[in-house]
Amino acid sequence: MFSYWEKKHFFHYDLIVVGSGFVGLSTAIHYKVKHPKAHVLVVERGVFPTGASTKSAGFACFGSLTEILDDFWQMTQDDLLALVERRYKGLKAIRKQFGKKNLGYSHANGYELLEESQLEALDQMTGMNKLLKPVFKEDVFSLVKNPEKMGFSVQVKAIVKNKYEGELDPGMYMTSLWELAQQEGIRILTGVSVCEVQKDEGIILAEDGSGEINLEFKAKKIAICTNAFTKKLWPDSDIQPGRGLILLSKPLDFEIPWKGAFHMDKGYVYFRQIDGRLLLGGARNKDFEGEKSTDFEVNPKIKSHLEKLANEVIFPGKTVIWDTEWTGIMAFGKIKSPLIQQVGTKTVAAVRLGGMGVAIGWQVGKELSVLLSKM
Repeated sequence: MFSYWEKKHFFHYDLIVVGSGFVGLSTAIHYKVKHPKAHVLVVERGVFPTGASTKSAGFACFGSLTEILDDFWQMTQDDLLALVERRYKGLKAIRKQFGKKNLGYSHANGYELLEESQLEALDQMTGMNKLLKPVFKEDVFSLVKNPEKMGFSVQVKAIVKNKYEGELDPGMYMTSLWELAQQEGIRILTGVSVCEVQKDEGIILAEDGSGEINLEFKAKKIAICTNAFTKKLWPDSDIQPGRGLILLSKPLDFEIPWKGAFHMDKGYVYFRQIDGRLLLGGARNKDFEGEKSTDFEVNPKIKSHLEKLANEVIFPGKTVIWDTEWTGIMAFGKIKSPLIQQVGTKTVAAVRLGGMGVAIGWQVGKELSVLLSKM
């Protein structure tokens, strides 16, 4: 039951964005800047963004050497270069827009640990640097001298440095987006679980936790930015969820002999230090099928693998005591580029970030706002 005032003021908009993560808020902000008189609403089912935005590991990255090499065999050179360039430009764009301080950004470089079976990647490093030269103007990857000083297991035979990567605080990034959205007069409603989007009519049906579809919003335009959860609203979309587990240790009682953002195993495993703690996550490649889920649960097989890496490879001979754990849900597809397109007379979508929401979320939102403006 809604009052006359609620019906009059809270259910009709020029643009409604479904999803309040990095892409959703970025879309709303870019659109509002272009159309300052537009009434814009962002709806979100959770208190915080549901998917992966504020549940990410905070890596300001665009791909490790072996990860990009893996993509090289599945994509054309032009497509691969465009993909890396989009990620890199996206990272530069958010630093320019919000500032390093407001993002908690640290340019501590990226590193990748290579074991014996992966050393052949070093033979491709010169060629990859040459391929990426049009974007970065100089070599991206280099071999770390005296890698044993970082204290990793003897299993680690080489370490590759990426001088263009860093790390940030996803909570600070989201706070910056919230503040900018507020400045622009964008309304954000949480606790709104969207059940259906009538793409040609501009109607959104939702429920507020009561278990009944009791909310009907109308808009001239709708943007679906729900990433891994998009199948519910757009069943024909090329979306495959990919769950990611992150473990965070208690404060370590020993000195950490390294700093930076680290990757292993073609980028599937990642770790860094946060406030004297070890943040370690990923490894969904150890159970791809099990991690194709939108349930926020912990896969014991993957957790065990990560714990073993912490005690045997990252800090050999040490004992890491864990403090907390969480999962985030990413979205993938047949190709690695994000899916940005019109899906109805009044509806567009920007989804399938491929685990790179930090890098490309702001730029994807900008591209979607351009598409919205043309409708």
